[in-house]
Amino acid sequence: MTFPDWFQILLFVAVATATATPLGRYAASVFEGRVRLLAPVEAGFYRLAGVDPAREQGWLGYTFAVLAFNAAGFAALYLILRLQGVLPVNPQDFGAVDADLAFNTAVSFTTNTNWQAYGGETTLTHLTQMMGLTTQNFVSAATGIAVAIAVTRAFARSSARTLGNFWVDLTRCTLYLLLPMAIVVALALVALGVPQTLEGSFVAQTVEGAEQVVSVGPAASQVAIKQLGTNGGGFFNVNSAHPLENPSYWTNALQLWAIVAIPLALAVTFGRMTARDRDGYVLLSVMAGALLAFAGLAYWAESAGNPIVQALGVAGGNMEGKEVRFGEALSTLWATFTTGASNGSVNSMHDSFTPLGGLVPLFLMQLGEILPGGVGSGLYGMIVFAILAVFVAGLMVGRTPEYLGKKIEAKDVKMAMLAVLVMPLFILGFTAVSAVMPATLASIQDAGPHGLSEIMYAYTSGAGNNGSAFAGFGSDTTWYNTTIGLSMLFGRFAIIVPVMMIAGSLVAKPRLAPSQGTFPTDTALFAGLLAGVILIFGGLQFFPALALGPVVEHVMMLDGTLF
Repeated sequence: MTFPDWFQILLFVAVATATATPLGRYAASVFEGRVRLLAPVEAGFYRLAGVDPAREQGWLGYTFAVLAFNAAGFAALYLILRLQGVLPVNPQDFGAVDADLAFNTAVSFTTNTNWQAYGGETTLTHLTQMMGLTTQNFVSAATGIAVAIAVTRAFARSSARTLGNFWVDLTRCTLYLLLPMAIVVALALVALGVPQTLEGSFVAQTVEGAEQVVSVGPAASQVAIKQLGTNGGGFFNVNSAHPLENPSYWTNALQLWAIVAIPLALAVTFGRMTARDRDGYVLLSVMAGALLAFAGLAYWAESAGNPIVQALGVAGGNMEGKEVRFGEALSTLWATFTTGASNGSVNSMHDSFTPLGGLVPLFLMQLGEILPGGVGSGLYGMIVFAILAVFVAGLMVGRTPEYLGKKIEAKDVKMAMLAVLVMPLFILGFTAVSAVMPATLASIQDAGPHGLSEIMYAYTSGAGNNGSAFAGFGSDTTWYNTTIGLSMLFGRFAIIVPVMMIAGSLVAKPRLAPSQGTFPTDTALFAGLLAGVILIFGGLQFFPALALGPVVEHVMMLDGTLF
């Protein structure tokens, strides 16, 4: 461990946190209708879609619009994948994607997961990458943000019946937030060396005099929105570890910021739109504090290295699976950002981390992808835990639980618990089945507890809508394509539905003024309570499984056994 490495970790977390305030306030103005620079374009989209922007929706209508839009997006992407062999802009003459892989990929990008059971530059055409994947990178991110804004309005409004209009929120999010930011980031990436071309490949002369075919394509535009939208799907197979997708320290820094910029900012947006800025900053402090703490833990584990290797006279930390140009600090920081933010992109191979280093990204996903979580999904997931936290506080002190002036009743807590229990059901259930089937065990690269971690990581990444993976795990099988696809679907929409039910319940309630019996939720005490509830839920649900995977692997490593 070195001071420059610790300084970099602190600096990146500090910069991302600092930009949350201006970006969050801007997002609030967008969704409150105060940014109308592209009003004619916006109105044109509404006319084409037959949408009345003045007509708001209740929770049921809003939820139906979310589900219908994403079902249509899934169908369109599935058809593109299956028909790409006969569609244009196919300079490498790729054929159709197999049915089960097309299902998995279409679900993956529709749910903002971007789990990739294929090699991007060897499987998908430029048209599929642009029209199919990049489009979903925008609209799946906008869907999550729209749901978060609907939940925010439930707290901002009093005795109301509507939560806004999904089509308006989707359009404004894309036009005024995601698209401008993606254009700026994409241009910066091009200037820093990321390719943006319709060519399929070029021939490079190596130092030894041989020729090598190098795949290229419209990478910069996809990389920009994959990070800003916490999508994470790489244009190239090895994602942001690829020297063309992430060629330098500066592209690495820009992409790190882009991963967490919007999720952190939406906490400020929440406080702004509810006129409770301090409560928004409490959520932001928990998110940023968790990023810093988990990044520090992962860096400590990787810099400590493997004692078995060190006993052979190899000094230093664990550099296996990492880029020398990024080192341990920026590799572990990226692993923390990408799994904390439901992003899924990687600049190092998590499979090569030490057991405790690999436990950090795994546990961050299992906590519910809320620290800071995906764009939108992180905020509404955090609000679910805030509801549970005030419920627990109410039980301890004998007060009726309230959050931002809204009374939390039994039905709200039931829906919150339903949302929280979706992930362990699919993660632990499918992991248990896959761990005993001979056919599925063939996909594991390593034996013992590390093999269990590979399986559990795959389903955690799917159900958490993250998309990252332990390198070496063979997921392109009918079983894994189907079951991970189902995990992604339920991990996204089986959480959105109860969250929207909570929003529908809360928006109809009057917003009460604070009284002497109100438990304050804008203090450091509540921030600590919220963090504790998140960690306790995660520990209770997943510690037994983690004990059989990375924890026991760490103990065995100290005893001289490797896998």
